[in-house]
Amino acid sequence: MPNDRKEWAQRFPEFLVEAETLLAKSEECLSHLQLISNDKDAIDCMLSTLLKLASRAEALALAAVSEFSLHIHSLLNHAPDHVDLHTQALDALQDCFTLMAWQLELVDQSTGQLGLDESEQTSLIEAFAFQVGQCEFQPSVNAKSQPLMSYSERQA
Repeated sequence: MPNDRKEWAQRFPEFLVEAETLLAKSEECLSHLQLISNDKDAIDCMLSTLLKLASRAEALALAAVSEFSLHIHSLLNHAPDHVDLHTQALDALQDCFTLMAWQLELVDQSTGQLGLDESEQTSLIEAFAFQVGQCEFQPSVNAKSQPLMSYSERQA
């Protein structure tokens, strides 16, 4: 969390507006992919917005949102070039975005806490990983300055 709760509370509304805008942009890219499968520009746009969202969330110590964004980004970024973002993969990605939108709404605006059961994040990440052919998904060390622990490892 930034220096103090007052500073955090002042910065959070601005973050929320930006986060919702970035998520909406990612969903627009997803809609584009539903029309034109595997469009590189739409995928690159989505990657960029996910990374920016993760960075902004991390700056406010919203680890659940930041790490979820990074996991989605890493899966999409490291999907084999030949992977087909078919309907099931895009549906799994939409489910991830839907949960992320809920998470943004559920952040306590005074404390920054997000009381959530990580099992839903875990299952959505694993479902998307399966759909893009990465059943043994491990987050990229380059996705963040320090390696992220997978959600499955956390629950073990």
